Amino acid sequence: MVTRASFLKRLGSAHPILLAPMAGAGGVGLAAGAMAGGAVGTLPCAMLSPGALRSQYSELRARAAGPINLNFFCHRLGAEPDDSAWRALLEPFYAEFHVGPPTTPPPLRAPFDAPMADLVEELRPEIVSFHFGLPDPPLMDRARGAGALILASATSVAEARWLAAHGVDAVIAQGWEAGGHAGRFLGEDPAAQMGLMALVPQVADAVDVPVIAAGGIADGRGIAAALLLGASAVQIGSAYLHCPESLIHEPHRDLLASEAAEHSLFTNLFSGGLARGIPNRLMKALGPIREEAPRFPYASTALARLRTADPEGFGPCWAGQAARIGRPLPARTLTEHLAADALALLGRTDAGWQL
Repeated sequence: MVTRASFLKRLGSAHPILLAPMAGAGGVGLAAGAMAGGAVGTLPCAMLSPGALRSQYSELRARAAGPINLNFFCHRLGAEPDDSAWRALLEPFYAEFHVGPPTTPPPLRAPFDAPMADLVEELRPEIVSFHFGLPDPPLMDRARGAGALILASATSVAEARWLAAHGVDAVIAQGWEAGGHAGRFLGEDPAAQMGLMALVPQVADAVDVPVIAAGGIADGRGIAAALLLGASAVQIGSAYLHCPESLIHEPHRDLLASEAAEHSLFTNLFSGGLARGIPNRLMKALGPIREEAPRFPYASTALARLRTADPEGFGPCWAGQAARIGRPLPARTLTEHLAADALALLGRTDAGWQL
């Protein structure tokens, strides 16, 4: 069993806090700020080309010291589905904005592949994390061979056991409360997903690798609770969306600070995969879940020109259930406050993170 102290040493960060990978919201500035405060900086890679990732990684290395986590998706694209029913459902919106489906489909969220494995071997990040399971063994072996600590998300105890059996160094226990895409990959009933308070101790009891708690953690209270429940570290996303370095648009920022943030829902409208966000025009008009939306990640294609016409109404406003707790502080300051508040609650201001 890896102890919390040895895991934190291997993470290489001053605090057991990882910035969550938030495509479209996170980036170099947010990661650099979190790292300056003592957290692990994360770059979301599923929507980046190898060239863009190389550029962002180099810039982050130049701006901040500390461990970097590169996060990748591991879904299977498969054959492009028929999305005619989905486009028909969107037709009234097309007519309103005088647009249609894109003639040239925009890039899709891409799974970890050989070119990205080449880049991991070149860049040698301290950490590589995966969402939606794990890549095929040869690709995972390449990431591990580059010296990276391997993390992956689990939304259930069964998924955590599977990940541990397939060689991850730590499991990210993602509770129901988490914003953005749920990392479910074993096909279990989404309605059965646990909240973090139930998930973390059961995962900690079920696997012999460290557990990282994710979902509904936005302040020192959440960090302290997760560690007491058996986690060795936490992954925080929505609290960082309030930071000036996040890349979200101003209407999204305003929603995070409003009562609307207390009513986030899972939806499949924006990508085809279940993800938690604040209801906007599209979700309110169609309902958060529609069977017409093609499977992940293909639903996003038909929405591309609507998102350009009205980003607030037709783009996602991802947020976890604790998003409103966040404060509009610079990422470095927020990280320092999160750590100090948690340590004070744990009574460990002098002894550090040794529990």
